[in-house]
Amino acid sequence: MHWADAEWVPWRPRDAAQRLAGVEAPWYVAAGWAIDLFLGEERREHEDLEIGVPFDRFEEIAAALAGLDLFVPIGGGTLEPLADELLDGSHQTWALDVAANEWRIDVFREPSENGQWVSRRDERIRLPYDELIERTTDGIPYARPEVVLLFKAKQARPKDEADLAAVLPHLTAERRQLLAGWIAQVHPGHFWLPDLA
Repeated sequence: MHWADAEWVPWRPRDAAQRLAGVEAPWYVAAGWAIDLFLGEERREHEDLEIGVPFDRFEEIAAALAGLDLFVPIGGGTLEPLADELLDGSHQTWALDVAANEWRIDVFREPSENGQWVSRRDERIRLPYDELIERTTDGIPYARPEVVLLFKAKQARPKDEADLAAVLPHLTAERRQLLAGWIAQVHPGHFWLPDLA
């Protein structure tokens, strides 16, 4: 299947939280939606909804997504139905509402070790899940913005730069320093670093 064979009509974070309410695995809204949840407002349109979960707890999410067909991106816009042999080749799993022919959510299967999240950008970057995950006032879990911005730094598209600019006034000096250290470690000399000083 090609990703364009179905349209992205993603759930909103609240929809995902309701669907995953019984899941005990630590999961969280990731990417652009996580930034907006941190800021407490929807600042822009989101073409998809991504969540993260430890790789070894993914089955709990898959069970909660019963009724959707799960696919793994394998490159070139192609996706294959979820199968164990595909899991190591991609960290993503897309969920398709077959009846509507619409993609609903993208699940990131993330590395973890000893109860800690491990960055797939650099395994030296680790956080306990209770430090990785923050929550909205109504309990929706999301990845702390420093983690989201570390991943956004790789491409640093205009929307990623806008996310950085929106978040920076809300970060303490300590949190800015943490983000700067991570970006310097993963992307030495990155052009965002002066903004974080």
